[in-house]
Amino acid sequence: MGRLKKTRGRADTLGLELECAQLKAVPFGNYGPISGTNRAIRTYSKEQRGIRLDNNLENPTSTEVPKTSKTLWQSLLSTAQKLLFGADGLRAGWSLLIFITMLLALLACLKFIAQKVAPTQPHSSAGSAIPLKALLIGESIPFLIILFITWIMAKIERRPNSVYGLGGARPVTRFLGGLAWGVVCLSLLVLALWKGGFLTFDGRLLFGGEVWRYGALWLLGFLFVGLLEEYLTRGFLLYTLARGFSGIYKWLFKVENSQALGFWTAAVGLSALFGLLHGQNPGESPIGLLSAGLAGLVFCFSLRRTGSLWWAIGFHTSWDWAQSYLYGVADSGMMAQHRLLASHPVGKPILSGGATGPEGSVLVLVVFVVIVAVIVFTLPSKRESQPV
Repeated sequence: MGRLKKTRGRADTLGLELECAQLKAVPFGNYGPISGTNRAIRTYSKEQRGIRLDNNLENPTSTEVPKTSKTLWQSLLSTAQKLLFGADGLRAGWSLLIFITMLLALLACLKFIAQKVAPTQPHSSAGSAIPLKALLIGESIPFLIILFITWIMAKIERRPNSVYGLGGARPVTRFLGGLAWGVVCLSLLVLALWKGGFLTFDGRLLFGGEVWRYGALWLLGFLFVGLLEEYLTRGFLLYTLARGFSGIYKWLFKVENSQALGFWTAAVGLSALFGLLHGQNPGESPIGLLSAGLAGLVFCFSLRRTGSLWWAIGFHTSWDWAQSYLYGVADSGMMAQHRLLASHPVGKPILSGGATGPEGSVLVLVVFVVIVAVIVFTLPSKRESQPV
């Protein structure tokens, strides 16, 4: 038994020495052969190796995103956010692109439907009559489209719809005030032309109940004209352009009055466009185009003073109504059907306005000075709500 124990002990010792000798020749990573006191630290049992191997097989790939990928993705998101959004929300350029795209698409659909329902008529010539039904339909539907698109943009930009011109304090009072001053100022112009011998009245065309019936219908029609033209050129477009220019001025020049500069830069540009668009009307003249552009600036001034378009809408409505229906003079070369009075210009077109109407006379420039004075003295100097 003693020999057997000794034999087993020698065998175990020889086996251990043999295993250690083999381990000396096995490299470990980049550190070379294992030797000396590190031998015990670097040695792992087969069972431990098996457990680690099984774990690797169960989870061969890691779900964790590499740090470099996270950084790249965050950088792309940050860049996209800076391109799309600024300090005051969606950048003005993107807002304008969305608005104009929707507007052109809906107007194209409207034009297609209109051509199917009623084929296009030949273009009107100077002195041609404006059909009342065509005015009511042709102005009301585009206005509703503008109103709908502006509502969508208010939701996209997360702003109240009132900031685009149809808000402000005392809208009814503003509208009625503009309505009254529009008739007064146009009457001053007509009076000057009549007294100067540049306008002659030929007589009355309507009598009895027709006076009130057509007067009310034409007033409704020109209300849609005022709503459409004011809300299109001095609503969302003016607000957004002013916001964009204001940001540019603030970024480039670090000026404190960047909002005022942005507003008037946008106002001048849109008023010039407003005047040029009147060139499509038959019988329009250079002075007529100039007066349309100046009217746009005057209406922008009232917007700047009051924070809303209601005074401008009222003035625009009654000015056109008094021209076309009440006094029966041409409006951008067009006459209204079923007008109250008949009249015709006399003398040089630069004084009488010619086929363009009173807006084509140089005397209209004097009336614009009067209108500016009316705005200064009747509208508040401090705006209840900023348009920009």
